[in-house]
Formats: sequence, C-alpha cells, structure tokens
Amino acid sequence: MLLGCCAPIEKAHTVQTAGFNYIEPKVTSLIPDENDSVYEPIYQRFINSPIRTRAFNVFLPKDLKIVGNTIDQERLTTYVCRAVSRLDSLGARIAVIGSAGARNVPEGFSHERALDQLTSFFQLVGDTAEGTGVTIVIEPLNKGESNIINTVVEGVELAKQVNRLTVRVLADFYHMQVEEEPIKSLRDLGDWLGHVHVADTGRVAPGLGNWPLSDFYTELKLAEYTGMISVECNWQNFDEEAASCWKFLHKNFGLS
Repeated sequence: MLLGCCAPIEKAHTVQTAGFNYIEPKVTSLIPDENDSVYEPIYQRFINSPIRTRAFNVFLPKDLKIVGNTIDQERLTTYVCRAVSRLDSLGARIAVIGSAGARNVPEGFSHERALDQLTSFFQLVGDTAEGTGVTIVIEPLNKGESNIINTVVEGVELAKQVNRLTVRVLADFYHMQVEEEPIKSLRDLGDWLGHVHVADTGRVAPGLGNWPLSDFYTELKLAEYTGMISVECNWQNFDEEAASCWKFLHKNFGLS
C-alpha cells in the first residue's frame, strides 16, 4: 500500500526525502481553464518532479459551480476535459473531487435537484475519464464545510446513482471523525473505496494527536482496501514534520 502526501509541487523534494511514495497536489494547479500553451511550463514542472504525482485533489475552483442556477455548462465541460487529459498525461491515477465551494447547495435551492446535478456532473467526469488511467473519487465533507454529501455512506449512495466504473468514493479519516461516522461502516463499502486521506486530532499531522489511526487502518484492511493513502492535514512546520509523519504511519500501519 502506497503512502502519499497532499502538498504543492514545490514541496516535491521534501515529500520524496521524507519517504513518501507520491505527492498529491491540486488539480487547480494544472490551470484547466487555460489553454495548452499557457499550461506548458507548468506541465514541465510537474513532469520533471522528483516524485510521482499519482493523485490530485481540489478538482474545481470555487467559482465553477456544479450545483445551483449558475452552472456554466460550456466552461465546465471544457474544464473537465482539460483536467482529465492533463491528469492522465502526468500519470495520475486518482482525482479527488471535494470542492465545497463549487458543490454547496445555495440557500432555498432544492436538495433533491442538487443531488441530480451532482449525479450528472460525476457522470460527465466519469465518462471523460473512461479509457484513461484516472479514477474520479467523490469526497464526503463534514457539515462544517459542505451542506451535501457529508459521510462515506452518502458518498457511496451518490456513486451508485452515478453508476460509472471510473467513479469511486474517498474515505477521509478527518471528516469521518468530525461527523462521528463509525469507521466499521467501511467494512461493507470496500468495493466503492477509491482513495483514503488521513490526519490526526483536529487535522494535525498523524502522530501529533490521539485519534485511533491504527484502528482506522485495520478497518481498511477488513474492507480489503489495497489502494493509496494520502496525508492531508494542517502542518505546523511541513519540512520538519513530514519525515516523522511518514515514520509514524509506516510503523502504525505495519508497512514493510
């Protein structure tokens, strides 16, 4: 099982030196709103990274809505096509879509209609990813960040409606803890898990808190999850904490 770290590409050397297998930057850093000539120097920076970019997160900018009455379908479709193409060309295998600002349901807007819009959006992205090496991963977010799809169970329900082999669900330990979602619920959801994020108490780096990360990893194994795990946390000092974080996870997850 590979361990990665959510960080900007500028931190690639630190992530590699710490021991991680890959780095997980933001999709928005690939500027999918811009054409290829503008993107080229960014591509060169990513393709020459000392560590693989196997996964990406933050798929959408806040102003590119996928729920509500202000969806710009033409811009959205172009953005998705460019994003998936660029991810595939960089060898990415996972694209996490949380993007609370883009997906939150506007006040007074129908929740049922919002779910329909999310289904249509993930079908669009899933269809675009078909034939590439990229899997699209729905990220449930706690209620403090989003007012729709707050648990892994709800994420799986959405993924079932989307009904695309290229669309799966994220299990983010931080959001599960905040929502008090039982980690044992993962046992029955293994087939739907596409990626995992971890953090410790209050979203500090793993090893600096007291959340039951070892128990979480045990549940992932019981769910027969064999994918990647990325650290997504609030670092106090990234350069100093990254290596100790990797060592903590490597030891507590029993990785060889």
